[in-house]
Amino acid sequence: MFYTVIDILGTIAFAISGVLVAMEKRLDFFGVVIIAFVTSIGGGTLRDLLIGNTPVVWMRDATYVITILTTVVLAILFVKQLKYFRKSLFLFDTIGIGLYTLIGVEKGLDAGLLPVMCIALGTITASFGGVLRDILCNEIPVIFRKEVYATICILGGGIYFLLIQFPMNNTYAYSAAILSIIAMRILAVKFKVSLPNIYRD
Repeated sequence: MFYTVIDILGTIAFAISGVLVAMEKRLDFFGVVIIAFVTSIGGGTLRDLLIGNTPVVWMRDATYVITILTTVVLAILFVKQLKYFRKSLFLFDTIGIGLYTLIGVEKGLDAGLLPVMCIALGTITASFGGVLRDILCNEIPVIFRKEVYATICILGGGIYFLLIQFPMNNTYAYSAAILSIIAMRILAVKFKVSLPNIYRD
């Protein structure tokens, strides 16, 4: 139940971030729904295809589709309230990557993958929906910009595998890793931490 709740929360967070981007681009209702869907399920779809988990999870469980549609409608109705939060898009995107990174790691463990592959799967799960969202909205994906993004997913996955080496409840390790990803991204943006630029003027 804990992991299901985390998965649904991640779906909601990414759906809201998709709605906000789509509305900034002034897309129609159909466009907003498509961007919300792509943002929410893009990473999970690629993850399931990579590990041979087909049909992919959202095709087997209508909960995800219902959750995304409900979130889209509510986000549109309350978009003015969402925009009161100056960093609302950043906030929901950050929450989404924290939740989805660990969902991907857990799916990798269930598939019997090595820890490094689990971390890669978590990073794909967290990042690929945002990549598709940005490409469809004619933006350079945030993962390819100077701002740290995938690096934080990798670090968060590493923290999880470090914590489970200690005698603690797995739920605590899971939650701590999610919170560490959210905290690291907030701090990285606040203090303008970024990877070095390989280009020289």
